[in-house]
Amino acid sequence: MESLIEILKPVFEIEEIKKTRRGIFFVGNFIVEKNYAIEYIKENFEILGVIPSFSKDNGKIEIGILPKVREEKINYGTPILLFLLTILTTLFAGSIQAGANPFKNPYDLLKGIPFSFSLMTILLSHEMGHFLTSRHFKVQASPPYFLPVPHPLVGTFGAFIKMKSPVPSRKVLIFIGGAGPLVGFIVALPIIIVGLKLSKPVSLEEVKGALTLGDSLIFKILASLFAPKLGEGKDLLLHPMAFAGWIGMWVTALNLIPLSQLDGGHIIYALIGKKVKYVAILTVSIMFALGFLWPGWFLWAIIPLFLGIEHPPPLDGLKPLEKKEKIFAFICILIFILTFIPVPFSVK
Repeated sequence: MESLIEILKPVFEIEEIKKTRRGIFFVGNFIVEKNYAIEYIKENFEILGVIPSFSKDNGKIEIGILPKVREEKINYGTPILLFLLTILTTLFAGSIQAGANPFKNPYDLLKGIPFSFSLMTILLSHEMGHFLTSRHFKVQASPPYFLPVPHPLVGTFGAFIKMKSPVPSRKVLIFIGGAGPLVGFIVALPIIIVGLKLSKPVSLEEVKGALTLGDSLIFKILASLFAPKLGEGKDLLLHPMAFAGWIGMWVTALNLIPLSQLDGGHIIYALIGKKVKYVAILTVSIMFALGFLWPGWFLWAIIPLFLGIEHPPPLDGLKPLEKKEKIFAFICILIFILTFIPVPFSVK
């Protein structure tokens, strides 16, 4: 600590030293030209084997301390195994949805292909958007880790990647955070369209007591354009491809919730910096209120208990975003609005 303070003294006036769950932060202001001070601090911190991050909050500069990360060889073994297991569990889910029994007849797994292929394509596209964008900006990240679950409805809890090195800037943070939802959204569109064309009208009596899916704005729009017209006393029985697309859009919305380490949390932090904590408090309040419509939102409201409401700063949090980055963020926010479902599930 003393060594770090000595390095900062010639270029930075320390007014406060904050210790948070995210690490130690020196709060104050530069006393020499900003760019010179940043380069000076970077060079001298590197000698001690640490990396500084620079951000701003309430008019004050905050300098964080991060350990230097060595580049690791990517391990593909576990991700590939989990990917194959998730294909299997989604095949089971799709087969059961099709009315087959893969436990009695393994060949019935083939009936789960439309659902499994569609869902896995959307989820893989989403995660590869994150992974390839991270690699492009030289941020160390793991391949996608899929989460297989033996659940007859979906067969998976989705997937995630782990970022293993600091994000260099707000620009990079916004592109990494938004790439997954954007790619997943684009890939889901044609899958939903094909699935809706293959869906069939059924009488309300046939689906009485069945699970009903809520509609996002984008699903309503696509259904009005591509689904069969429903007569009096009819409802739409979704084809497995349409159902997989519905899940894909819902997952996109969940990831874009502006909270903590979610994709939406990355994007909002890149836009407004440390003020993201106020957005997080508002988001939790809304999630709690929505819990009275669908109890699952209560679980989302307690996410900050585990992840916190603060977001780790990128290395350079001082450089402002350019117009193209703000446009990209706006597109992601629009996707969130289009895909969000206040009441995802209900029973007729």
